[in-house]
Amino acid sequence: MDLSRIDARLLTRPGATKALHEKWGWMVYWVGGRQFACEFTASPDAKPPYAGRHLLSLKCDPDRILELRAEHPGTVLPGYYSDGRTWVSVDLDADLPEDLMLDLCDMSYDLVFSKLPKRVQREVSAE
Repeated sequence: MDLSRIDARLLTRPGATKALHEKWGWMVYWVGGRQFACEFTASPDAKPPYAGRHLLSLKCDPDRILELRAEHPGTVLPGYYSDGRTWVSVDLDADLPEDLMLDLCDMSYDLVFSKLPKRVQREVSAE
């Protein structure tokens, strides 16, 4: 899937911003001061199955993670450099259906947004 479409989808959500994490070279997406996605290429010397892959890490409903990993082995992976019980890393060079990819982007935002303090949710929604 085209990264520009994913980027556009992530940034259409209320209050969503992105910034380069210079130390790691990752593009990180934020809402209300909390990360909800990051796009990066894992270093070639990272542990398998991540090494050298172009990935998008997203917050995910824990009840869906095992199902997604079983349905898309090698494409939907446990979250790289994050809690694999609540994050997934998706191989952006694989053939994951576009609708599913965009749904995962929306789910990630919604999960993080729902955990923001109510005051912050109101501020973000008013923007």
